[in-house]
Amino acid sequence: MKIKPISQHGMQLTRFGLMNCYLVRESDGFTLIDTTIGGSGDQILAAARSLDAPIRRILLTHAHVDHIGALDELATKLPGVQVAIGDRESLMLPKPPKQNLNPLPGEPPCKLKGGYPGANTPATHLISAQELFGSLRCLATEGHTPGHMSFLDERDGTLYTGDAMVTVGGKPHVPGYGPWFFPLPKFATWDRPTSVAVIQRLISDPPLIAIARLAPGHGPVLEGGRNLLEAALLEVKA
Repeated sequence: MKIKPISQHGMQLTRFGLMNCYLVRESDGFTLIDTTIGGSGDQILAAARSLDAPIRRILLTHAHVDHIGALDELATKLPGVQVAIGDRESLMLPKPPKQNLNPLPGEPPCKLKGGYPGANTPATHLISAQELFGSLRCLATEGHTPGHMSFLDERDGTLYTGDAMVTVGGKPHVPGYGPWFFPLPKFATWDRPTSVAVIQRLISDPPLIAIARLAPGHGPVLEGGRNLLEAALLEVKA
C-alpha cells in the first residue's frame, strides 16, 4: 500500500495504483475515509501505526465493495471504533436480508449498480448533509449512489470526493463520463444526470470553505477547486 501526504492533515493510501482511502489527522488520532477492498485492513492499520496515531473513526462515502471491503476486518481489530455513513446510504450497508437496494420515493427509478456486499459491522453514527464531523463538512453528492457523501476538510480545503469525482488519467471526470480506459465508474453509477447536477450545484452553491484540491476514490489528488469542477462538466458536454 502506497502512502502519500496530500495536505497538512491528510494522507492518501493507495492499493494497486487505483483504489484510495485516506487518513485525516484530528486532535485525537485519525479519521479513516473509506477502507478500499477486502484484505486491506492490516495494511491500513500498519500505515496508521507508521504515522504514530490511532484510527478513531471510519467515515464512509458510500457502500460499494471497493469502499467498504475492509470495514469488518478493521472493526474487529479496532474495538469501539466509530463507524459513520450517510443516513440514506446506510440502507445499503447491512448484509441481506436487512439491506435495501431499492430507490426511495422521489428518487430516479434507476436500478442500483455496482457491488453491494454489505457488512456485518453496523454504523454507529448516521451523518447528514452539512453536518460537521470533526474537521470534515459532510456534503451530499448523490448520483454515483443514492446516498453518496463527500467530505470537505475545512482546515485546508481538501474535498474527499469518494466516487463523486474520478481523476484516473490525471484529469477530473464526473463518474460515468470518462476516462474510456477506466470504465468501472460508468458501470457502477446509479444515475449519471444526478451526478452531473451535483457538480453543477457545487459550482453554483459552493461550500463556505473554498475547495483547494480533490482527493478521489480513484486516481491522483489534484490541486484546484472550481476550475476542476468546470473542466469535468466540459467533458460531459463534449
